[in-house]
Amino acid sequence: MSYEIPCWYMRGGTSKGPFFRAADLPEDTATRDAVILAAMGSPDERQIDGLGGAKPLTSKAGILSIPTDGAADLDFLFGQVGIAEGKVDTTPNCGNMLAAALPAAIEAGLLSADEGTTTRRVRTVNTGVIAEITLQTPGGRPLYDGDAHIDGVPRPAAPVTCGFLDTEGSLSGALLPTGNLRDTIDGVEVTLIDNGMPVMLVNAADLGVQGDERPEALDADTALKARIEALRLKAGPLMNLGDVSGKPVPKITLVSLPRHGGALGTRTFIPHDCHTSIGVLGAVTVATAAVMPGTVAADVANAGQGDARTLSIEHPTGEFSVELGLAQGRVVRAALLRTARLLMRGTVPVSPSTWAGPGAA
Repeated sequence: MSYEIPCWYMRGGTSKGPFFRAADLPEDTATRDAVILAAMGSPDERQIDGLGGAKPLTSKAGILSIPTDGAADLDFLFGQVGIAEGKVDTTPNCGNMLAAALPAAIEAGLLSADEGTTTRRVRTVNTGVIAEITLQTPGGRPLYDGDAHIDGVPRPAAPVTCGFLDTEGSLSGALLPTGNLRDTIDGVEVTLIDNGMPVMLVNAADLGVQGDERPEALDADTALKARIEALRLKAGPLMNLGDVSGKPVPKITLVSLPRHGGALGTRTFIPHDCHTSIGVLGAVTVATAAVMPGTVAADVANAGQGDARTLSIEHPTGEFSVELGLAQGRVVRAALLRTARLLMRGTVPVSPSTWAGPGAA
């Protein structure tokens, strides 16, 4: 016998993973994480015995609940599920999975939708960041078919608009946790910044690469990855993140001159593998750095002018456009377009040795 846990498997942006209702999971954190690891097939490099896709972008989970404090309409707890390690990290944000949280909540019966379009305030519990999410809901149901295209996803879909406010210092406590536009670590100039995602920015040329290499080529460069990790480990305490050896943050983004008419080129490590695109809040943070004169990103960026700017952040599979609103030179608003799709609904069986269901000891 096994206990069946309701699950909605969603693609959100360029990530995917199962969404659960908090009420269907164990209240105890350790048991909850054990259940999620079992459902995903971790720890195992292939995740062959679970729902995980054996890549960081496809080894994610969301937990949904209705808040009682009135600050938001939906609470979304993001979990980055370890692949070869048995750990569920609820420290970071994930803007891609956030894009799927509202449609998943409607599918799960936690929220009802409006006719035509639905906008709700969704709080990422990990960091307290609240976003206004808008999706199309004809007939009161999430629409998934549409003509919105995002790079990194092969087919167009219905748009999901994400608007962010007050994302500064999401985990680091400040936009610039060291108070500096740039710092030097092991002789390399870096910008340490957090506008929704803690990121260490480095000029690709300073690490001996061009910044337009394919992810697999960068992943194969063991010397480069070792150097990046050494920088990241020293950046962690400087960003008020402590020992980050077992954490997925800060992310590392190598920046370079744009090659395809965008604002700047990027290659992002999350944290040890090169991302095939760039994360949502990572893109917001990189775009923020690009409009701040004196940062490593500003050195190579075509950041435009004015208080309303759209920056095209180039990445290995295309580009990611971020709309920024500035006031007195400070970024006060960020908006972007994602898409999401329900891939499967059903139940995940969990063995009694992991959890026997509600009330189990």
